[in-house]
Amino acid sequence: MWISVTLQAEAAKAEALSDALMDAGALSVSIEDADAGTAAEKPQFGEPGHLPAALWDHSRVIALFDGATAADELAAMLAEAARSAGFDAVPAFTTDEVAEQNWVQLTQSQFEPIRITDRLWIVPSWHAAPDAAAINIELDPGMAFGTGSHPTTRLCLEWLCDAVTPGCSVLDYGCGSGILGIAAGLLGAGEVLGIDIDDKAVEAARDNAARNRVTMRLQHSGVPVGETFDLVVANILTNPLCVLAPAIAARVAPGGRVALSGVLETQAAQVIEAWAPWIALKVGAALDGWIRLEGRRPGP
Repeated sequence: MWISVTLQAEAAKAEALSDALMDAGALSVSIEDADAGTAAEKPQFGEPGHLPAALWDHSRVIALFDGATAADELAAMLAEAARSAGFDAVPAFTTDEVAEQNWVQLTQSQFEPIRITDRLWIVPSWHAAPDAAAINIELDPGMAFGTGSHPTTRLCLEWLCDAVTPGCSVLDYGCGSGILGIAAGLLGAGEVLGIDIDDKAVEAARDNAARNRVTMRLQHSGVPVGETFDLVVANILTNPLCVLAPAIAARVAPGGRVALSGVLETQAAQVIEAWAPWIALKVGAALDGWIRLEGRRPGP
């Protein structure tokens, strides 16, 4: 059993309190939006080089302590942490007991089969496929992004369902778990290449492709790619999509199509402008504040 302590803190002191709690003996600490689930909730999306300026105005700091910690010892640790973080007194807090659980089973219960279209499903290995006649990608959550649950992944999968034609070539730029390349292969693509900046992602994608019996080339993004592709899909982030626009656009074959996601609705104009010298983009679809941009490279 563990003891969970939830403390209220303003944004300016939340991180300092988090660090102080760890120094005082907490086993783990997390910071959440105290207004989550209300009209005052403030989603935050950070990218490399453009991180949020501050945490939430009203933050909730949650610290986990050993269940054997005595009440007076816990009080002393909280007081020490508060002083170190610059508080005059211990902030208002509540405590809860966290019982031992089957964490694997609990984690699995959060992931159900995901219907992308009538034709395509994402199914964790511990579930039976809801529609055995559909294309079912077997994929478990792991160390790389992409399980089908995030709006940007769904937007890209829906695009692939419409865009992939038998034997076409597909480049998945920033492949993560490999889910988009795997989908392309199962939908009928003849050649699929997935690249990523993270070696762990490349490894995870290779394992997932093998599990789904998909032939898919995989490599680190530092290795040059010389050929062009009928379809290019990139589900990364706005800033990399802008910086890498000339490199990614060059991989689209003349007459080929591209789909980009990882872009918020408010960032659409920025990406469209960055890509304008090579490919004219337009918003193809939107979901939960995220968008998919689409375009076709001029050519036959």
